[in-house]
Amino acid sequence: MNIGQLFIPRLLGIMTDKISEEGLQHRDFLPYLGILVGLSLLIAAFRYLWRIFVMGNARRLEYSLRRMLFGHLQDLSPEFFTSHKTGDLMAHATNDIRAVRMALGNGIVMTVDAVFLTTAILIMMVRTISWKLTLMALLPLPLMLAVVVGFGRVIHTRFKAVQEAFAALTDRTQENFAGIRVVKGFAQEEAELTRFAEVNEQNVAMNMRLVRIWGLFWPLVSYLAGLSFTIVLGYGGMMVINGAISLGDFVAFNSYLGMLTWPILAIGWVMNIIQRGRASMDRINSILDEVPAVQDEPALAELKRLSGEITIKDLTFTYPGAPSPALEGINLQIAPGETVGILGRTGSGKTTLLNLLLRLYNPPYGTITLDGHDIRRIPLELLRTSIGYVPQDNFLFSTSIKENVDFAATDASLDDVVKFTELAEVYRDIKDFPSQFDTMVGERGVTLSGGQKQRIAIARALIKDPQVLILDDSLSAVDTETEEAILQNLKGVFDGRTVILVSHRISTLQGADRIVVLDQGRIVQMGTHDELVQQPGLYQEIYQRQLLEKEIESVG
Repeated sequence: MNIGQLFIPRLLGIMTDKISEEGLQHRDFLPYLGILVGLSLLIAAFRYLWRIFVMGNARRLEYSLRRMLFGHLQDLSPEFFTSHKTGDLMAHATNDIRAVRMALGNGIVMTVDAVFLTTAILIMMVRTISWKLTLMALLPLPLMLAVVVGFGRVIHTRFKAVQEAFAALTDRTQENFAGIRVVKGFAQEEAELTRFAEVNEQNVAMNMRLVRIWGLFWPLVSYLAGLSFTIVLGYGGMMVINGAISLGDFVAFNSYLGMLTWPILAIGWVMNIIQRGRASMDRINSILDEVPAVQDEPALAELKRLSGEITIKDLTFTYPGAPSPALEGINLQIAPGETVGILGRTGSGKTTLLNLLLRLYNPPYGTITLDGHDIRRIPLELLRTSIGYVPQDNFLFSTSIKENVDFAATDASLDDVVKFTELAEVYRDIKDFPSQFDTMVGERGVTLSGGQKQRIAIARALIKDPQVLILDDSLSAVDTETEEAILQNLKGVFDGRTVILVSHRISTLQGADRIVVLDQGRIVQMGTHDELVQQPGLYQEIYQRQLLEKEIESVG
């Protein structure tokens, strides 16, 4: 393809010499014209195929990189996401990967074009025309290379700032849209617009810093390329007059120089694209280099199923960077098939304990065992598939109710989905929807009430048929009548399973085999409901307060 381009200037030079020396008739001109048209068509066809091949591979590399990044994010621990905003991660997965693809696609095309054409053109200029004229034409080249290298470093730094500003803009936009109901509920549209304007202006400012350096770089490279033409016109014209080269050679040389202008100018585009790609790849690598804090460790226990025996011994846990432990000196033995309730004030460590049982965070070695095996030696997939978990913050995906219930991908039939939604006392609500189980719940389940989301989350945990069932304050958004109905339905489900019930309502916990009371990260009481209501302490205090609240409600 590029080789064909090299013959065109030489052909023009031969035609010029023949016209100036002999004159060409129309019939003599046609073969040369045919060769020019044929070469042009051949070049166009091969250039098309080559670019399709290169750009197609760049797209496949983009696919692989995006998949690698997404897969790595899935493996990272929750603490990573507490220190990295969603908008920033979205910018990595969109803008940064697109910049890398441009560097791998357009950047490679232009680089190969520039390197091959520059080398081949210089060889043709030296060997077929004049090495002296070629040397004169290349006088601005060292200065041009210095400009390219110097500006390239500045472009790299400034584009990285551009990507960070774009990430902040994305994060602000995502957060606003996710919380739009809160914004409207507090009439904060104008305030949010002002906050958005600040990050938007920062984004423009960072882009303008890049534009200013890029705007200076391009004319400067063009100016240096123009100097070559000026030198060739002066020195080459003298060589033609003195007979050192023919007029055809001069025409051919100028054609070669014109062809050389594109690779030289392409250096600017290449540097811009590659520096953008480098800056984006640096940002992506900063995530890919993150090592998951929680991952499968060596010497894993060879287990196929868990029976649900849980032993917690001298457990003390502190969140990374926290000044004091969230849990301290926890000792607890839970037998297979036992139902244990956990009660405590906000911040007492209830959810932290569940996070450690799910191994969303790493407990110290030897502090938590399941079926006699250290939890850190149990394969994560086995551990988490054996546990049905209903968190406080019930997240539903923007898909149908059926797919949300069967999120664990059990390939359950509609009859199974119906069965578990009945157990969770949400079936009647779903039947009232126009599309029933095919109803799309919207982003984060926004079209459903808090109670409906909680009950769908319960059905989602039950359909897994887990050996250990953990309900983390999962009935807080339903009324007491519905709560009683759900608990009555779940009695049959609880049989043979290890169940951990966390709640601030004593009515939820009173049927448990044992109740553990947490306060400030420590176990302060433990026993059955009947035992604890007789003991002075936190449980009795909460019980009496809730009895009073219930009496007030009944009077009202």
